[in-house]
Amino acid sequence: MVCFPNCKINIGLFITARRADGYHDLATVFYPLQPVAPAPLGRRFGPPFTDVLNDVLEVAPTAGEPQLHMSGLAIDGPRDTNLVWKAYAMLRETFPEKVPALDIYLHKATPMGAGLGGGSADGAWMLRLLNDYCQLGLTNETLAGYALQLGSDCPFFIYNQPAYATGRGEVMTPMGLDLSSYDIKVICPGIHVSTRDAFARITPRPAPFDLQGLAALPITEWRQHVQNDFEPAVFAMHPQLAAIKQDMYDRGAVYASMTGTGSAVYGIFSKD
Repeated sequence: MVCFPNCKINIGLFITARRADGYHDLATVFYPLQPVAPAPLGRRFGPPFTDVLNDVLEVAPTAGEPQLHMSGLAIDGPRDTNLVWKAYAMLRETFPEKVPALDIYLHKATPMGAGLGGGSADGAWMLRLLNDYCQLGLTNETLAGYALQLGSDCPFFIYNQPAYATGRGEVMTPMGLDLSSYDIKVICPGIHVSTRDAFARITPRPAPFDLQGLAALPITEWRQHVQNDFEPAVFAMHPQLAAIKQDMYDRGAVYASMTGTGSAVYGIFSKD
């Protein structure tokens, strides 16, 4: 069985507090960029997009030991730290009689360290894929609980719908935000931004705009109210990212921003 994990963008990202557990509280809107190929069992999620970055994830039975085979963009770190493998190991331990030994194939196309959530998407889609392939019958709520053990933003990719997120990013409220009448262009300049370094340069502040009202705000006004708190620090480290964002506006974007802690920058354009 094959699926095509999609990435996401952040529309607005405010870091509002530093927590006692070492994490930060944030407020953001997660917006999925739809994969070009069908999801497992023919399901599709979110509005259609043609210019997207999606990985490819496949499982197949094996008579030998389970293996994770990787291709495409290089992925650092040992197998046991990969979220796809961690998702598989988690469900196999929980359901040993239903989750068999598998050959797992991950073709990586979404750049790492770009703020697109590619690794989180892979882990969450692996949970969804195994739920379908092994007929586990788990609800989205249960899958989201497993996904949270993989990472704060992993549960988003279980639902894969626009959402207002708070807490560490795991407290999500669905939003009626539809950008299907626009083109979303993403530029990944090949710069890896360390999430730890980006957070170290942030001074938390109260959110200057309530992102829960984003869908009601005309997109032409987003530029005046919706910011990514990481941009000043990351742009200072990598001025070319600021230039990319400005170029988006120069080419007619109605809104442009860095996503997450970067380095990907997206622009939202009218289709005409």
